[in-house]
Amino acid sequence: MAKGGNLPVAAKAVHVELGWSGSPGGPDADASALLLGTDGRVRDDGDFVFYNQPQHASGAVRHLGKRSDGAGTTDTVGVDLEALEPGIDRVVLGASADGGTFGQLSGLRLRLLDAATGGQLALFEMQATTETAFIGGELYRRAGQWKFRAVGQGYASGLAGLATDFGISVDEDPAATTPTASSAATPAPPPPPTPAAPGTPAPRLVKGEERLPVDMRKRLSLRKEQVAVSLRKHGAEGVTARVILVLDASGSMSMLYSKGVVADVVERMAAVAAQLDDDGEMQAWTFASNPARLPDLTLGDLPQWLQHHVRVGELALFRRKKPPKGLLPGQVDMRAVGIQNEEQKVIAEVRTYVREHPAAAPTLVLFFSDGGVYRNKEIETELREAVDEPVFWQFVGLGRAQYGVLERFDTLPGRRVDNVGFFAVDDISRVPDTELYDRLLSEFPSWIREARRLHII
Repeated sequence: MAKGGNLPVAAKAVHVELGWSGSPGGPDADASALLLGTDGRVRDDGDFVFYNQPQHASGAVRHLGKRSDGAGTTDTVGVDLEALEPGIDRVVLGASADGGTFGQLSGLRLRLLDAATGGQLALFEMQATTETAFIGGELYRRAGQWKFRAVGQGYASGLAGLATDFGISVDEDPAATTPTASSAATPAPPPPPTPAAPGTPAPRLVKGEERLPVDMRKRLSLRKEQVAVSLRKHGAEGVTARVILVLDASGSMSMLYSKGVVADVVERMAAVAAQLDDDGEMQAWTFASNPARLPDLTLGDLPQWLQHHVRVGELALFRRKKPPKGLLPGQVDMRAVGIQNEEQKVIAEVRTYVREHPAAAPTLVLFFSDGGVYRNKEIETELREAVDEPVFWQFVGLGRAQYGVLERFDTLPGRRVDNVGFFAVDDISRVPDTELYDRLLSEFPSWIREARRLHII
C-alpha cells in the first residue's frame, strides 16, 4: 500500500512485522508500539512496548522478537485488538535504528498479518535516509472499527525522541538514549499543543501577530514552538522557507468549509509560515475546475481571511456574467472556480509564480485536498517537470480516498530527488498539532539536504 493509505482491519488480532536487509557491521532495528488515548498521548510509561518492556500490562500488545534468515531480519509486535482497553484509541507502530540510520537498511517494509491465519493484510514498503527512529504505521479506531494507516514518518532524534513525542519521559542523562519504563510520564495536556522542550529558542514575534485576538495569539505562539520542535527533530533547526497554501474548493469540500474545518487548517498552517518565513506571509490559491489566486495571508488578517476571500456555497456548473450580489472586494466567485478536481492546473500556476518571483529560500507548498484525483497523467507530468525547481510539494488528504498518483509519487522512479510528500487523515480536526506538524514536516528537511547537494537550491 502507499504512504498515507488506510484500510479496515477485520482480524481480531494482528502481527505487525518490521522487515529489512542489512550488511555485516551495519545497523540493527527494533520494533516498538505506543498505546495512545484520544488526546494522542500515552497514559503512563506502561503504554510503551519495546525491547526493555516487551509486554503491556493488559497483555493486548507484546513484543514478539526477531527472526533472521537468508532473506533478511524481521522484528514483530503482536496486537490483540479485542483485548485493547476502551480508552486506547490508537496503537502507533514504531521502530528505532541501533548503530546507524534507517537509510543504511535495504528492503525496509512493514507487513500487517492476521495473527490467526498468518495471512498478509497489508504490505507497506518504506523509504528512509538519515532517520534513526521511524513510525511505520498505526492501528486506530474509527466509528467502532479498527483500521490500519501506512505512515512512514522518520525522526532524526532516535527512540528517545519518538517516545518523548507521545508523552514518555526519558532519562535526563545526555548519554542515555533509551526511554525508561520506571520514570514518571508527562501528563497528557489537552489541545492547544504543549510548549517546546527546554532549550528550544522562543519563537520570534511576526508582523501582524500583535493584532490577533488574545486566544488566537496564544494558540499561534504554542504552534510556532511546536513547528520549531518538529524541524529540530528532523535535523532542520533554523531552516527558512517561503510557504504557499493551496486549498481544494471542489464540490465535495463544501461541508468542510461550512463546518469550519478549512478555517482551522488555515490557522494551523499560518503557524508554519510564521515560523519558517521571514515575513510570516503565505501566498495562497484555491482550486477546483480552475485555480484562483487568493490575496496573501498575513497574520493580522487571519481571523477573517478565509471568509473574506473565499465565498462558500457559491458552487455551480455555470458562471454568472456579473458577480453575485454581496460579493466582497477581493472575494472569489466560486462559480468561476467550478466543482471538479483539476489539480494539475493549480500546480502549473504555482510553478509559474515561483519562477516569476524567485526567492532566496526554498518554497514549501502545503496542498490540501479531499481526494477525487483523476488527472493522474497530467499531475505526474507537472510534478516530474518540477523536480529541478526549488519547491517541495507536501500534499495532505482530508479523509476521502482516490488520491491517485499523489499516493504513489514517493515510489515513482526516474527523479533526481523526491520532491513530493503525501499523507492522509480521516479527520484532521482530531489530529493533535504535535502529530500534524511532525507529519507535515517529516520529508521537507531531507529534501532540503538532497536539493542542496544537487545544487537545486
